[in-house]
Amino acid sequence: MTVISIQSQVAWGHVGNSAAVFPMQAHGIDVVAVPTTLLSNRPGYETIRGRVLDAQLVADLLRGIEERGAVDGAKVILSGYLGSADIAQEVAEFVTRAKANNPALLYCCDPVLGDRDGGLFVRTDIPPLVRDELCPLADIITPNHFELEWLCGAPATTTDEVIAQARTLMARGPSTVIVTSAELAGTPDDAIETLAIERTKAWRVRTPRLPISPNGTGDLFAALFVSARVRGSETPDALSHAASAIFAVLERTALRGTEEMRIVESAEELVHPKRRFEAEAITAAQHPGQTS
Repeated sequence: MTVISIQSQVAWGHVGNSAAVFPMQAHGIDVVAVPTTLLSNRPGYETIRGRVLDAQLVADLLRGIEERGAVDGAKVILSGYLGSADIAQEVAEFVTRAKANNPALLYCCDPVLGDRDGGLFVRTDIPPLVRDELCPLADIITPNHFELEWLCGAPATTTDEVIAQARTLMARGPSTVIVTSAELAGTPDDAIETLAIERTKAWRVRTPRLPISPNGTGDLFAALFVSARVRGSETPDALSHAASAIFAVLERTALRGTEEMRIVESAEELVHPKRRFEAEAITAAQHPGQTS
């Protein structure tokens, strides 16, 4: 079981591949990690060193892993923070080649464009490429609520609207849309909601809201969801596993009072979370014309 993970890399802390690789390895998955940045730490600290990698270097790394047979043995390509429009284009070309050579390969695109608190936090030429080039290639996309709205160009404040927007995106390519950090009209104030939408079915899982919001949670969630899918779980079980495992990490992080997620300390619960939050089907009665 192999995942090719194309994301940022930091020396300090847990975002991008520095949040995603260890959890996938803990699930028994071999990870081919291709960096798009090499940074000392994530933005938000007083200083940051390093840089976004040259697109040609990233292209060379992708060609190199192809030459080693990584595509032939891979189950999933996962992409996250890309750093530049040129890198986004190289990733699109790589995914196109890889899927042509290995038709069973799944592509999971985590858009990593921004969030509700800060808006878009990537260069302005990246979001259109993610929307128009990468999402149509994807089998699975994992936007947060803000990113879903940006990709669709319209607000979504209810479960119905989120499902409708997700299915608009599906018309362009993906078969599964996972919406994280959903803030909806029916979501209790003390809960965080994550929705999984497919063409004829949808599910939600709610976890308690914790008094922290560390960076890298979307990167970790995507890695946990992909891990469950690689190990054979269908979408609702993968959703439940990812939500339960990330809650365990965040609960431990809140207890420690640290800025960075306590991923390594939570190794056992990444795979076997002690507290499980089940995904519930969103019923046809709530969404006329759809089956649950």
